[in-house]
Amino acid sequence: MSLFIQHTYPSYKWGVWKMDETLDELLSMLPQQETYLEGLQRFSAEHRRLEWLSVRVLVFTLLGEEKEIAYYPSGKPYLADKSASISISHTRGYVSVIIGEAGKEVGIDIEQYGERVHKVAHKYMRTDEPLSSYQGTDTWALLLHWSAKEVMFKCMNTPEVDFREHLRIFPFTVTEKGVFSAEEYRTPEQRKFEIRYLLHPDFVLTWQVDQF
Repeated sequence: MSLFIQHTYPSYKWGVWKMDETLDELLSMLPQQETYLEGLQRFSAEHRRLEWLSVRVLVFTLLGEEKEIAYYPSGKPYLADKSASISISHTRGYVSVIIGEAGKEVGIDIEQYGERVHKVAHKYMRTDEPLSSYQGTDTWALLLHWSAKEVMFKCMNTPEVDFREHLRIFPFTVTEKGVFSAEEYRTPEQRKFEIRYLLHPDFVLTWQVDQF
């Protein structure tokens, strides 16, 4: 059975699904299987089909009912009936979804653990973003910075965002789970964020919920 992590709060809920089922097994988890077959045909790669269908299974599992997921021209997802807000992310072997109240922005990001992040850190890390070591390495902190900035970008709905110039994570100490502050400098509002996170041996997960 897939790893399934679910957390429910008063104003939102999120889940992580490990993609280790076949397409047929995933389809069997949905009430109206035939409605998903056409959607699957748009993808030629098997892993893309698994991602697409796993997201639908996760949404159904979180909400207890089927929802059509549509996409804006920018690629940002939304529920067709506008009954709630949604954000989706995937990394190798996992998909994650967060669902919040209608009209309130939510963002989620999941990143597979790996050392490759060190090679691209210069593209998004600022000089005023010190790293905290966790389990003897700063890899976790680098991944959290990248993941959190992905969440900020999703919540901003603003083009031409430079992750290093426009997004800042304030200093924090990495633990297994927690929250840290961030700010964007791309818009006149210079919006502030409270990013929540969770560490898993395979990945980092970050999310943000608009409370206003």
